[in-house]
Amino acid sequence: MMKLFPAIDIRAGRVVRLRQGDYQQMAVYAQTPLEAAAAFRAAGAGCLHIVDLDGAKNGRPGNFPLIAQLLAEAGLFTQVGGGIRSLALIKQYLAAGADRVILGTAALEDPAFLAQALALYGPQVAVAVDARDGRVAVRGWLETSGQDSFDFCRSLSEQGATTVIYTDISRDGLLKGTNLAAYQQLSAIPGLAVIASGGISSLAEIEALAALGIAGAILGKALY
Repeated sequence: MMKLFPAIDIRAGRVVRLRQGDYQQMAVYAQTPLEAAAAFRAAGAGCLHIVDLDGAKNGRPGNFPLIAQLLAEAGLFTQVGGGIRSLALIKQYLAAGADRVILGTAALEDPAFLAQALALYGPQVAVAVDARDGRVAVRGWLETSGQDSFDFCRSLSEQGATTVIYTDISRDGLLKGTNLAAYQQLSAIPGLAVIASGGISSLAEIEALAALGIAGAILGKALY
């Protein structure tokens, strides 16, 4: 069964949503992260997706105490990402109660670190592949590399990664639909559980993703 992950993106301690990953186009919500988590739990959520946007942008944790409090109180299967670029920080998040940590920029730019993380923590590590025009974006989506996103996902599977979170940045935060063609292509990669993110705005899309065999979907602006 496909898992649904309500998203809590945090910047400076606040719940926010970015438009196409643009930090200059940021909606701030009145709910605190703790209130948002409680609301999702009350609505029946079984999972959470938490991103430290300050961490993603700056390469170091910007909201760790708050996220640790969320992990302690949420009582849900929770994956956390944003600026996780060291084994020490992976260990810190897992010790705080995260069920899975998400590597982004470091997974692309530091293959040795990725190999160590997968060797030590296996399925507790997911890799976020954020794509802009088919290329992998890094540093909180502020830069675009020359790496083809689909080739990178295939290489991740070959390296032993079991979960990839794939976001089409062009769809993110627009409520205009997700990139089903991309997920159909990704679903053919053997041994890789794919979590869809970006633009999902209807139950019909969730059903279509499930029919493709996609393992999970991250829901953001549509829920807020």
